[in-house]
Amino acid sequence: MDIWPPKKRSEVMALVHSKDTKPEIKLRKALFALGYRYRIHDKNLPGRPDIVFPKYRTVIFVHGCFWHRHENCRAATTPKSNLEYWSPKFAANVARDSAHQKSLEAAGWNVIIIWECKLKTNLSSVISDIAEKLK
Repeated sequence: MDIWPPKKRSEVMALVHSKDTKPEIKLRKALFALGYRYRIHDKNLPGRPDIVFPKYRTVIFVHGCFWHRHENCRAATTPKSNLEYWSPKFAANVARDSAHQKSLEAAGWNVIIIWECKLKTNLSSVISDIAEKLK
């Protein structure tokens, strides 16, 4: 049983964005300030990576901990209502993420996954890790 009526649930879910999220924009601004230039949401790559560095053959996905099931993260909770919807939804998200990562790696791309919780708590560490991988 959902805590909201269907109309309210629809309004709430419509506010969930798949691209240009706050964590993604925060990371892009920090990388740009350091002089990195990139492309965003390349339609020609599996999974439409959030950030693409063609020069380095590297892509970045900024994953929300809830939607992409970050293990051992407090934000990766499972809703108590409507489990018959959420369980397959989360499993499909994780399987899709894995398939995209494997496809990109098979095509010679380096894949970096950045978790939303890490961006919130330690942006400078995330940036230095990315810079190290782009060398």
